[in-house]
Amino acid sequence: MTRGNRDAPPPSQTPERELRLRMRRAFLTLGVGAAAGFAGWRWLRSRPEIDGLAQPFRRMLQFNERVAGAYFDERHLAAVYPASAIQPMRTNGDIGLGDDYDPQNWRLAIKPLPGRGEVRYLTLADIRALPQVEHITQLKCIEGWSVVTHWAGARFMDFTEQFAPESKSAPYIGMQTPDEEYFVGLDRASAMHPQTLLCYEMNGAPLTLEHGAPLRLATPVKYGIKNLKRIGTITYSTERPNDYWAEQGYDWYAGM
Repeated sequence: MTRGNRDAPPPSQTPERELRLRMRRAFLTLGVGAAAGFAGWRWLRSRPEIDGLAQPFRRMLQFNERVAGAYFDERHLAAVYPASAIQPMRTNGDIGLGDDYDPQNWRLAIKPLPGRGEVRYLTLADIRALPQVEHITQLKCIEGWSVVTHWAGARFMDFTEQFAPESKSAPYIGMQTPDEEYFVGLDRASAMHPQTLLCYEMNGAPLTLEHGAPLRLATPVKYGIKNLKRIGTITYSTERPNDYWAEQGYDWYAGM
């Protein structure tokens, strides 16, 4: 018998047989994984929804909200930038910015906490009479882009002290556009943050219609989806307000 015959592997260990065994194992593993994935998908589909999202996902977002809220500090300021860093603002999102809007007839409705007074209506001149605050901060979008912008307006905390002092203890604040198509909810700590502004100017000029004229929210402690354009109503509430993107499955807190 030659050396080649003595060194040849037994038939049960030939490369061809080993390859077939590995392919069978791979197909078996793939099948088990696919079955487990399908079972998991069916289980998720069978779970009740909370605010438009399957319960396990919503619970996970709620946990993230609690963690973010626990670490949030009103004394911590977002980074500010020099004027040389200012960038042109992108036009992004037009929900609630219908063409039937008449800026001359705009009024801001303020709804205090229940039992704390009647609805009030303000003009832009009323808000401009408050101390003007400016800062150059970064607006961050959940889509991944960001832009450094110069904002000018009134601090929301000053606004509340002047026009809704009876509601300054409200744990939540809701805002919506005049047509009620877009709406956001804010926790009190974020709304009363010293960098949260009701803005009427952007990059040294009055707001344009596509960027929320005559008045919009600008807060660097929240993602852009919370920075409501063209505010029509501000509501102080003891219950968490509805939020447009939270109803689409996003995080209600949406904090930085």
